[in-house]
Amino acid sequence: MILELKDKLTKVLIERGLLKEGDLEKALSIQKEKGGSLSDVLVELGFVTRNDLMIALSHGFGIPPINLSRYKIDPDVIKLIPKKVAKNYKILPISKMGDRLMLAIADPLNILLLDDITTLTGLKINPVIATEKDISEAQRQYYDENAFTAIEKIVGDMKEASDIKLLEEEAELSVQNSSELLKITQDAPVVKITNLLLAEAVNLRSSDILIEPLEDQLRVRYRVDGVLREGRRSPIALHNAVISRLKVMSNLDIAERRLPQDGRFKAKLHGREVDFRISVIPSSRGEKIALRILDKSQATLDIDKLGFDTASLNEIRKAASRPHGMILMCGPTGCGKTTTLYSIMQHVNSPEKNIVTVEDPVEYLIEGVNQVTSRPEIGLTFAAALRSILRQDPNIIMIGEIRDFETVDIAIKAALTGHLVLSTLHTTTATGSVIRLINMGVEPFLITSSLILVGAQRLVRRVCPHCKEPYELAADMQARLNIKLEKGKRTFYRAKGCDLCFRTGYKGRVGLIEVLPATPKIRALILENAQEYRIREEARREGMMTLRENGIKNALDGVTTLEEVLRVTAGDQDLDTV
Repeated sequence: MILELKDKLTKVLIERGLLKEGDLEKALSIQKEKGGSLSDVLVELGFVTRNDLMIALSHGFGIPPINLSRYKIDPDVIKLIPKKVAKNYKILPISKMGDRLMLAIADPLNILLLDDITTLTGLKINPVIATEKDISEAQRQYYDENAFTAIEKIVGDMKEASDIKLLEEEAELSVQNSSELLKITQDAPVVKITNLLLAEAVNLRSSDILIEPLEDQLRVRYRVDGVLREGRRSPIALHNAVISRLKVMSNLDIAERRLPQDGRFKAKLHGREVDFRISVIPSSRGEKIALRILDKSQATLDIDKLGFDTASLNEIRKAASRPHGMILMCGPTGCGKTTTLYSIMQHVNSPEKNIVTVEDPVEYLIEGVNQVTSRPEIGLTFAAALRSILRQDPNIIMIGEIRDFETVDIAIKAALTGHLVLSTLHTTTATGSVIRLINMGVEPFLITSSLILVGAQRLVRRVCPHCKEPYELAADMQARLNIKLEKGKRTFYRAKGCDLCFRTGYKGRVGLIEVLPATPKIRALILENAQEYRIREEARREGMMTLRENGIKNALDGVTTLEEVLRVTAGDQDLDTV
């Protein structure tokens, strides 16, 4: 029977031009030697892709394919098959009607599977085919316990045991007694709830967690792909205990509730070490915590993987190869400026170069780079650190942010005396950075002598590849938005939402950038004290692609949506001609 199924599969694959005669013998030989399913062996050898195999299996065995991202599965249906069985057989129950169970399977060649599931459930099985990857993702979604349900269970257990009321009373009594408060933070439920909140944030790929006290509830929000989404609220009685637990983890003063505090800690979650930066501020209802998540496994410190267009990347590489001068990255908070500077440092990093940074605080530790954390409270400001750094004869200096004239003065002098200086500015456009430097008191001739390149960037959400839908942009909408497109290019994509993207329609982010190289004509305009619009016009004539143009190109390529591009670039100036 198994041989007949394999022959049938082989025939289908050969007929569809996906497999050659000799390939099967090689696959069967490896399967005999290493074990596993024939389907997996064919994919691992690169003879066929998962999608091609799924379509071939569907045609060959008369089993319809299914897109799991378009289904919302009832939890009661999921309970019909235990997690261990589902993961072992690579299957997922979809729906139940009467005595029939629709079952997604990855390998229809496993003839024992359907008999085993029929015996287990007592139901007749209607199989449908899905890729192994889609089934695994769906299994993680439906079988793995998330923080919200786990916290609800813990809170429910605490309510039954009257622990929440006791916790609230103890927290109130222990405001002035740090030893009692410390004892509360070590209680098993509090530790478990705090760990679950952190684990859920990492699972969602969040960049930040906000823990805020409301009148009678504790609100937790996660920033995912730059947008805040709310988790389920918990009883306010948990507030003091959770806040204090996080303070203990960060080595902060748990008795101090009147002043802001900052710290950091590490936690091992989902098998990897994640850094957390914590900021605590007092509010009218109690302390509020903001946690910045620095997950090294998710960080993209490769200049080629930032999502920038080829022309802009070439300009950045050319600037980074210069022996001295200044490169600036600008944009609002959280737009990826520091990540871009880290990527540039990683690109030029080598044993022959002495690289030193001064940051507030150090976000990611880079091998071979000397990183200094600014501490203004003890006099270690950016300017003070830079003076000491220059005595160590560095080749490359990175300054976390230029905030005042003293810092920019030292940075420009360093760029003029043989150092490559990288830094950030809080301006919205590349040309706006030049005007900002002049407003800070820098003479135009110093800017033209030191500045190599300015980049302005934003982060836009990637449209989910599983559920995005194409549409044609109407001519009247194109005219209203003042968007000029090439003839025949009017297809954009809209975000729909599926279970794989948490119904948002977006998954991950990509960078947009506009790059202003300091060309001779741009330098001449700076020396003339030209207004920003003139510098921008000249940069456009020389080929600079604006943020919105860059975004529209990404939208036409199906990377993001037009709505997302307009949202991110809506506040920028001089973007009316696109």
